[in-house]
Amino acid sequence: MQRTDFGTMACSIARTLNVIGEPWSPLILRDVWVGLTRFDQLQADLGISRKVLTERLNHLIDHGVLDRRPYDRRPRYEYVLTEKGTELIDLLMVMVGWGDKWLAGEAGPPVLYRHHACGEISSVDLRCAHCGEPMHADDVDVMAGPGAAV
Repeated sequence: MQRTDFGTMACSIARTLNVIGEPWSPLILRDVWVGLTRFDQLQADLGISRKVLTERLNHLIDHGVLDRRPYDRRPRYEYVLTEKGTELIDLLMVMVGWGDKWLAGEAGPPVLYRHHACGEISSVDLRCAHCGEPMHADDVDVMAGPGAAV
């Protein structure tokens, strides 16, 4: 079965899903972000097959989200986030907020985040880049942009 190429759609959500829209990719990015950078570490943490992990890592490298760097002469590699990949972590942090609110249950969030600037435990809060006010779905109008399909 051929997978749909969302990358050709005139939609930024579809294009993003083309890069990280299957379940393993966000989990791989999460693991690399928290310091699990070697293949065996990723495989052990995720319980993913070597074949699938190799495919996902290659996909993320091909899309410029991860870099592969040798760490010994065999060669063995570690995986690091690129600038593009680090910005995707921001998206994952928004997903964390939703999951913590709607899916964490009575036990509460499985992970907390301490903000470097103030030292406090916090969460992501979407704000307008122009005025700084909170920005949620009910606060915006969606309009065609310069890259919209004709």
